[in-house]
Amino acid sequence: MATYIARRLLLLPLVAFGVTLLIFALLQFLTPAERAALFVTDPRQLSSIPAIIRKYGLDQPIHVQYWVWLKQLLHGDLGWSQTARMPTSQALATFFPATLELTFYMFIPIIIIGVWLGTRAAVHKDQIVDHFSRIFAISLRGLPSFVWGLIVLMVFYGGLNWFPPGRLSLEADLFVKSPEFHRFTRIMTVDALLNGQPWIFVDALRHIAGPAMTLVLVEMALLVRVTRSSMLEVLRQDYVRTARAKGLAEPVVINRHARKNALIPVVTLSSLLFVGLLGGVVLAETIFNYPGIGKWGAEAAVQLDIPGVTGFGMFIALITVFGNLAADILYATIDPRIRLQ
Repeated sequence: MATYIARRLLLLPLVAFGVTLLIFALLQFLTPAERAALFVTDPRQLSSIPAIIRKYGLDQPIHVQYWVWLKQLLHGDLGWSQTARMPTSQALATFFPATLELTFYMFIPIIIIGVWLGTRAAVHKDQIVDHFSRIFAISLRGLPSFVWGLIVLMVFYGGLNWFPPGRLSLEADLFVKSPEFHRFTRIMTVDALLNGQPWIFVDALRHIAGPAMTLVLVEMALLVRVTRSSMLEVLRQDYVRTARAKGLAEPVVINRHARKNALIPVVTLSSLLFVGLLGGVVLAETIFNYPGIGKWGAEAAVQLDIPGVTGFGMFIALITVFGNLAADILYATIDPRIRLQ
């Protein structure tokens, strides 16, 4: 396993290098004056764009520009985000914990319910639970996530006033910004418990529930279908029939023999899903005014905030690279034969 992981780790710098080349190539479609914002650390510097162009060689050959930009990147200097009104690296650190918190509360129910329902549907093929799962999946995937977001917002906030938008209510937000509240992790539900404030915890959960419900409904439907298809294929294999012929109990056959071998496509989808959620659930965060990295990235794109969009793109690329590495390790854990190939 250590050798397998080491081989994957050796590929990471090459992939990261390729990502920087791609993003830098896209930046070349901009003028030097527009790219100068990538080297600004204070908004007052925006008044001296010609000096920035000369200082960082933005009028030099392309290989010189790439080397200068790469050095800035390695030092964490991503420019000044006009949208966030702070350095881009600081904006990433500010908005990411909210998205991480939202992802955590979405990902766990997606995996647990999706795998469980998909397994039940395959085991009870063409029975009530199977018909229900197919109708459930097709119905939820039939509408895009922003439509479900609007429905959840209208019903559970506009109608029932259960799940308000934003991250906190006004009262809770004022308390969090007071000296009495200490930010340990910037993850609101965790910090609320560490501060001994359960009412902040409940308030934060109420605001998470809306966007979380929207994406749980949509993404879980796809996971149910993939799990069902994979389980149906595995249940037809000879080793499953042999396990049943030996007289093993059905739960043992399903959980110990069949489901583990059906998990590889599920792991693939789950890793991509986690990377997508962690990278910023743009639509859900925008609809529910949730101050995560996805909402900030969308605002940066609308306002042509070049440093913000570039930093957001680099961050998503980095998460994707490490997400694929995690998927490879999970493959090898589930199926030891992968380590030998």
